[in-house]
Amino acid sequence: MTPNLPEIQITHHARATRLRLRVEPTQIRLTVPRFCTKRQIADFLKESEQWMIETWQKQQEKVGQVDKALPTELMLFNLEQPLQIIYQVQKNSYVFDEQSHQLFISDRDSARYLKAFVITYAKHYLPIYLKQVSDEIGLKFADCSIRQPKTRWGSCTTRHDIMLNSALVLCDDAITRYVCVHELAHTRHFDHSSAFWAEVEKHDINFKNHRKVLKSGVMPWWWLEK
Repeated sequence: MTPNLPEIQITHHARATRLRLRVEPTQIRLTVPRFCTKRQIADFLKESEQWMIETWQKQQEKVGQVDKALPTELMLFNLEQPLQIIYQVQKNSYVFDEQSHQLFISDRDSARYLKAFVITYAKHYLPIYLKQVSDEIGLKFADCSIRQPKTRWGSCTTRHDIMLNSALVLCDDAITRYVCVHELAHTRHFDHSSAFWAEVEKHDINFKNHRKVLKSGVMPWWWLEK
């Protein structure tokens, strides 16, 4: 699951002698030699992830797909209406008025402070949401951590500790729920076997569509900034 990149198109080629990545404006392609293992592919992609992200972002900037304007509204996964964002001179980096659905951001470093708010919001609400989904579908987990990985929406360990990407609060509720179901299903099937996907479908009948949306989505530029 990759929040900052499109789905990687993998092509097996009998004449290829090495793994080769190609980043294009609309896709990323990986050419794989005939006898390359899944572990070798995974290791190669992990080593190349920073290069892929940086190169992909440069490609998007070249074709003018990145709008550098900061948003005036922000829709979050568990809200029925968007937050109104107001940029102004203020001491605090951000002030969240939950009752009025307003978010006041300091104009000193607005993009960074906006991202900081989203991370704080995610750390509070995503663990609560995961517990709700867990109780709803009857799949238990041990612990939940919220992080900002560059190439994963979530993960689950053999100890049933689940990590969720804080950017999930920027997604639609159905997409966020799908990721929670996906990771919770790993507590029963620690692989991506047919049994695993059957478990996912049991709790999210539209998981295939949700998966497509997740893979094709593009995160806002201010979220990708360091």
